[in-house]
Amino acid sequence: MAIRASSSKPIDALVADLAGANAIGREAAIARLTVIGARAVERVVALAASAAAGAARAAAFRTLEGIADPRALGPALLAIADPDPTVAASAVAVARVFVRSARGAAAVEGLTSCTLDRRRPEAVRLAALRALRDLDARTIAPLLASLAHDSSGAVRAAAARAPGRRRADVDPIDVLTRAAEEGLPDDPGWLRQAIVQAGADGALPHLLKIVERVRERERSESADRRGEWATTRAAAHVALAQRGSRIAVYDLRESLEAANAPLPVEFLTALSLAGDASCLEAIAGAHARARDAWWRRHLVDAFRTIAAREKLTRRHAVMKRISKRWGLSI
Repeated sequence: MAIRASSSKPIDALVADLAGANAIGREAAIARLTVIGARAVERVVALAASAAAGAARAAAFRTLEGIADPRALGPALLAIADPDPTVAASAVAVARVFVRSARGAAAVEGLTSCTLDRRRPEAVRLAALRALRDLDARTIAPLLASLAHDSSGAVRAAAARAPGRRRADVDPIDVLTRAAEEGLPDDPGWLRQAIVQAGADGALPHLLKIVERVRERERSESADRRGEWATTRAAAHVALAQRGSRIAVYDLRESLEAANAPLPVEFLTALSLAGDASCLEAIAGAHARARDAWWRRHLVDAFRTIAAREKLTRRHAVMKRISKRWGLSI
């Protein structure tokens, strides 16, 4: 796919940030490139397959995981054997995205080989096994049986562990997958519980898709039900933030910009974990509109946490704009 000239330079700059030594800049680049999506894939794949430092290639694969473009699968399957375990685990996460897709056979074959290969780092084998758990239990039963006498105690334990179950023996990972790929269930509480149970193992693109689907669902619901769905969306944000992902920060920011009443506390948790400088003006605006003392206090806490993490002083342009517009100096 050709990349338009108008977007080529910004994409190149963001890919350069992925390869840079600044961890904060790298995380911001992952989030922005994920939003750009397919237009950035070729540039990001080139970095992932290069001889760049492990942190840069791992960041590239994390970006490709979020974009979920089929062009990333081939490079990811090759990189599963990378000697750098961080790169290999990030490549496993990309392959996981395609386990239940039209490219599923190739993804499953690569992940199965990795899981069975005792020469691979234990952490990478465990990541591959978690990815294969997205499949039906009967499908992976032979694999689990073959791991019963594995030399790694951690792999044996992971293979023996029964997947979490809830309501009619449904795997929470399956609930997340269906919610992302097919549509939301009618019960927001059920989906929220599945996110809490399986968010640490759920595919990042699935969690992002759930955020987007739930946001749309909220608009069509009554006020009472809207609150339940908002809490579910907030839980998905927390799951993403706890994974170190900023791919849905834009939704946190837009939610604050539109808020005329306190949001579920999980939004503040996700903001504190994953919010960046782009969120601060939205927080300041919400603080200026707020009448609830609890909400104002927690907005200030989130603002301070983000500003400290991003190392923003009063001389930073964002802080100056906030002080000028809202008279807020935190």
